[in-house]
Amino acid sequence: MIQTSSRSNAAEVAEIGNSAGSVICSMPHRRLVFLLLVLAAPFLFAQESLQHVEENVSVGYVMVPFTVLGGHGAPITDLASAEVDLLVDGVPVKSDMFEKSMDAPVSFTILIDGSGSMALAGKMEAARAAVEALIARRKQGDDFSLFVFDNTEAHELVPFTDNPQAVLTAMYTIKPWGKTAFFDAVSTMPERSRLGRNATRAIILLSDGIDNASRLTRDQLSKTLEGLAIPIYSLGLREASEAKLLKSQTAEASSDIALLEDVATQTGGRLFLGNRPEQLGKAVDRIENDLRAQYLIGFTPTGKGAVKYRRISLKVAGRVQAVRVRAGYRGTEPPVVTKANERKRS
Repeated sequence: MIQTSSRSNAAEVAEIGNSAGSVICSMPHRRLVFLLLVLAAPFLFAQESLQHVEENVSVGYVMVPFTVLGGHGAPITDLASAEVDLLVDGVPVKSDMFEKSMDAPVSFTILIDGSGSMALAGKMEAARAAVEALIARRKQGDDFSLFVFDNTEAHELVPFTDNPQAVLTAMYTIKPWGKTAFFDAVSTMPERSRLGRNATRAIILLSDGIDNASRLTRDQLSKTLEGLAIPIYSLGLREASEAKLLKSQTAEASSDIALLEDVATQTGGRLFLGNRPEQLGKAVDRIENDLRAQYLIGFTPTGKGAVKYRRISLKVAGRVQAVRVRAGYRGTEPPVVTKANERKRS
């Protein structure tokens, strides 16, 4: 963005110089330099201001949703704040919020791959079955939106609604065709998912993970998802046995599954594989368990230090077997724990 601005500013200065050419040519060298500096100053100042703003863009508050699991993958629903330590880049951070939601309504953003590859091997039928399972398990207050993508970014089919029939009806209008702009589509969803009315939100991604038409690269998508506080649950519409091929196979099928897993892991969600109704039903049950038993911890960045990507982790009590949490945030330094903070907490 700044580079484009720099080229634009240079062009504008050149135009001003050309329009005053006859005057400048007749001036002594010292006066000529002075005039050029005066003419260029507003544009150079604007560029410097843009750089300053760019360097200091930061989140105002970091909210960290997380899920903790105990034995057999069951959500733990009675975690206390004293059992959780929040760390940023491995350093303990002072949090100012700890809340839990055990049965709160959820805003679901459903993103369906509508590209040509979804017409194969019953993938679109599996996607419809997954959405039907999600709708069947809805609770009072849940709302849903539906998006579809193919060779362009995601198109909204149904804005957020508490009418599930609208989503189910729209599902049957999707006709798979074209290439797949997976990266472009997923990159637009975090902002759109915030239109849901509930504090707990999730993106349900139904895809085979293939990308062959995006303008964005995989690395650029990863940058877009940095610090996302909304989990993406990837339902890879393939046989679950394919997951075992990840380490031993380098074919396209394997890399597609890895992509779906990366998107989920980075945002605090998780990957499910399957295309049979019973597999999809179990996947939706697990998603529901995660989202209904969720905790929130948060803090306000200090405003000090560089604006950069900072990694989040949690240190939890021994009874916790697994934690799902967003990967990080982009911003200034967090408020670190001091001895005074520790005394107040104890």
